[in-house]
Amino acid sequence: MLTTSAPEAVAERLRPLLLHLNRDLRREALPMGVTVGQVALLAAIREEPGVGVQGLAKRERMSAPAMSGYVDRLEAAGLVIRGPVEGDRRRVGLHLTDSGRRLLRSTRRLRTAWLAERMRRLSDEHLAALEAALEPLAMLGRDERPA
Repeated sequence: MLTTSAPEAVAERLRPLLLHLNRDLRREALPMGVTVGQVALLAAIREEPGVGVQGLAKRERMSAPAMSGYVDRLEAAGLVIRGPVEGDRRRVGLHLTDSGRRLLRSTRRLRTAWLAERMRRLSDEHLAALEAALEPLAMLGRDERPA
C-alpha cells in the first residue's frame, strides 16, 4: 500500500540533500578558475543577453555598485563584453564572449560528468526512481501544481 508523507516531513528530508548536492555541484566550477558566483552571473547573462548591470543586480538581489564590480572582473577576464542594446542605442548591455560561452559549456560538462559518475553507482531501481522524480522536482522550481 502506497502512503504519502506530509509535505513538511518530505521537505525536512529533501532540503539538506538538495543543499549538499548543490554545494558539491557548485564546487565543480572551481578548477575552471572562476568562482561559483561568477558562473552564476555568466549563466544569467547567457539567459538574458543584453541585460544591463542594473537589471542583473536586481535579478541577483544585490546593489548595482557591487554588481558593477563583479561585471568589471568578468570583463577583465575576457568573459563578458559591454555593448549597445539592440533597439536602444542609449543602453549598454552585457554579452558573453566566446570565452565566456566556452567556460559555461566546460563547467556544465564537468558538473554533468560528476553527477553521472555518482548516478552510475545506483541500482537500476534507484535510477528509475530518480528519473520519475524529475518532473515533480521541476514543478517545485516553477511553483506549479501537478495536473
